[in-house]
Amino acid sequence: MTTTHRLTATGPYYADLATHLSFHGSLPERDPAWIVEAVDRSGLTGRGGAAFPTGRKLRTVAAGSRRSGAPVVVANGCEGEPASAKDRTLLLKAPHLILDGIVLAARAVGADETRLCVHEDQNDVIRTLRRALGERRAAGASGADVEIVTVPDRYVASEESALVHLLNGGPARPLATPPRPFEKGVRGRPTLVDNVETLAQLALVVRHGADWFRTAGTSDAPGTTLVTLGGAVAVPGVYEVELGMSGTELLAVAGGPAEPLQAVLCGGYFGAWLRSDRFAAVRITPRSLQTAGAAMGAGIFLALPATSCGLAETARVATYLAAQSAGQCGPCVNGLPALADALTALALHGDRQAPATIAALSPYVTGRGACRHPDGAVRLIASALTQFGDDLRRHAGRGPCAGLNRAPMLPVPAAAAGVPVQV
Repeated sequence: MTTTHRLTATGPYYADLATHLSFHGSLPERDPAWIVEAVDRSGLTGRGGAAFPTGRKLRTVAAGSRRSGAPVVVANGCEGEPASAKDRTLLLKAPHLILDGIVLAARAVGADETRLCVHEDQNDVIRTLRRALGERRAAGASGADVEIVTVPDRYVASEESALVHLLNGGPARPLATPPRPFEKGVRGRPTLVDNVETLAQLALVVRHGADWFRTAGTSDAPGTTLVTLGGAVAVPGVYEVELGMSGTELLAVAGGPAEPLQAVLCGGYFGAWLRSDRFAAVRITPRSLQTAGAAMGAGIFLALPATSCGLAETARVATYLAAQSAGQCGPCVNGLPALADALTALALHGDRQAPATIAALSPYVTGRGACRHPDGAVRLIASALTQFGDDLRRHAGRGPCAGLNRAPMLPVPAAAAGVPVQV
């Protein structure tokens, strides 16, 4: 385990099975109870965004098997966040570590089926996984029977209930809950849905032990995590970092700010903005970021330069998120476009009524969808209005700012229709 290691999704390095085994060794023969107990003691939490205790999740799914049949394990390698690259990088560079985690999770909960979900347009990832599975078949190693499932590349398609719906023969759209997948998932069986990084970390915990895992991080946020550092930093990329470092230390991992900053987007497009001075002191743990009004999410941190317009950047993302709705709930179908339009009108045209419109609409959107998509979009918009309060008043009083002359910083897929472009 290293605390400041940079990973890249390009280049020749690929950990084939022989390299993987020479570095990590063979999978230890541990019984299910031992695995669950070790993961529980390690304090490992989900790395996909929710930060739920992984040991507790394993226990719950294993207990459900006594009522509803053998569980199913689903590894989520779909990276819906356009700003994130950590899962893709891990899948390309260390597929066998992920496959080990799938094998061990299945052993822990008593699963007899395992699936690995990735986006359907990621041909290089699919080829890499097929190569890794072929190596395991040739060696007679466990995990060779993991099934690769391709998922549409839409923001909400990789939500856990959407994956279950897809695996049950339906479209990849979120379902109203309860029941949650751990209660009733694939074909009605208890289903463990875990992010691929979580499963890779699980494999390391089982190999090296809970105490080893806790040698990094803090008591309430142990271990390391993969983060995607982007925006105005010297060396953007995916890094493995120790949880608990300060915001300043985190940016230093990527060479520090490339220019003066005004804010950092924490947690991706379901996260929130923090002004740069406040971010500098915050600790990089789920609890500390939440206390500061932001989020850890899937480990995405995007630095916004002082010369960019935070309102316009957020308006572009809000428009993208509105277009990514599953189209099945009123809060998304009607509410998100209206909120995005209001924020766009403020950012691009200085509409003085926009803040009141956003304040009036937001309560009718939050907490009313089948999934958390509208909640995340509203959280992002609300944080922009709070953190860029001075800009809001300038836009509403004097019209658009000079930041609109700068090229956009936050990544939005080019195919997303209707996303406003700064001029």
